Amino acid sequence: MSRPLLELADIVRSAGQKLIDQRPAWLTWLHLKVLVAIERCRTAALGGHVDECSRCGHRAISYNSCRNRHCPKCQSQARDRWLNARRSELLAVPYAHVVFTLPHELAPLALQNKEVIYGLLFRSSAETLIEIAKDPKHLGADIGFFSVLHTWNQKLQHHPHVHCVVAAGGLSSDRTHWVRPRRNDFCLPVAVLSKVFRGKFMAAIKQAFVAGELHFYGQLQALSQPKLFRSLLGQLFSKRWVVYCKPPFGGPDQVLRYLGAYTHRVAISNHRLVSLVEDKVTFRWRDSAHKNKKRLMTLPVDEFLRRFLLHVLPLRFVRIRHFGFLSGRRRGTLLPLCKSLLATATPTATPPQSSVASAPVPSWTCPLCGGPMIVLDRLSAVQLRLRSPPTKVA
Repeated sequence: MSRPLLELADIVRSAGQKLIDQRPAWLTWLHLKVLVAIERCRTAALGGHVDECSRCGHRAISYNSCRNRHCPKCQSQARDRWLNARRSELLAVPYAHVVFTLPHELAPLALQNKEVIYGLLFRSSAETLIEIAKDPKHLGADIGFFSVLHTWNQKLQHHPHVHCVVAAGGLSSDRTHWVRPRRNDFCLPVAVLSKVFRGKFMAAIKQAFVAGELHFYGQLQALSQPKLFRSLLGQLFSKRWVVYCKPPFGGPDQVLRYLGAYTHRVAISNHRLVSLVEDKVTFRWRDSAHKNKKRLMTLPVDEFLRRFLLHVLPLRFVRIRHFGFLSGRRRGTLLPLCKSLLATATPTATPPQSSVASAPVPSWTCPLCGGPMIVLDRLSAVQLRLRSPPTKVA
């Protein structure tokens, strides 16, 4: 894919320092770290390396990446590494996609308590899927799935939700056979998922409030009073919480491609940026209310950066998690069992795994012949400055 004409790094270089100088109350050291990383990414400030093509011998100097998980330029290689690690964990069955979304009334509280609220969102959605799938009325099996946290919508507004990619079927309670869904669509009942998810999350957030784990600042300080907090929860409990379930799709190879679109996505990609003119940023967004029609939105650059920084995650917060028989403690024993049971069961019509898809892809290819590039030497930022041409004096 060709380099976009406008990148997020260009916007940060243009207006990031002005935002830092203004020092709004919400700006934290973590926001500063993200801005600096994006600004320096793939520049001489981070050093670089000399690469050579293993086929034609072409040499080039490349700048190092910042590897910050909020940087849109650094996610493709991280995504490929993660997908290659997951390849051996996928089963030869279709997979379903389930999305759990928090009500927008909780978004301000989530912004002030990201680690707690996002953690509860992961836990409540996972427990809901596991509980409903275990019910003999629906599947009657132990399932396994990935959950990926997204905190934005197409307009960069705060919109916390988790994407769950679930294997269609699961282990029987006695671990003797693989339970297949009774229907081909494997859609767990959305209405039931919504009610159970709401109940579990509400119970968990009440417990967090009693334990003093929630913090309230600014306009939310009044919610620190138990009576007002209970009133908010009462309003939320009367609403229907949004849960979306997409029917199963493909097999392991298709799942890998599907996961690649979700796992390492950041709030906005460089290819959605259109222009930066007179301190205003224009970007593309999809209007889901009108059949995903592509539209343009223009924001002042400081508002654009504010919205982008809403989605900076807490330090060391894990945004991709595994549950059920894919969880860390159970994967080693249950995943081989699942594969063994599926191998002995009657085969179903699932797309065969492609040998091409499993071939390793080089991180960078030669611009002349397409051969893989190998690193010959590493250069520090000082060495790169010494190699660069002298600055012209006016």
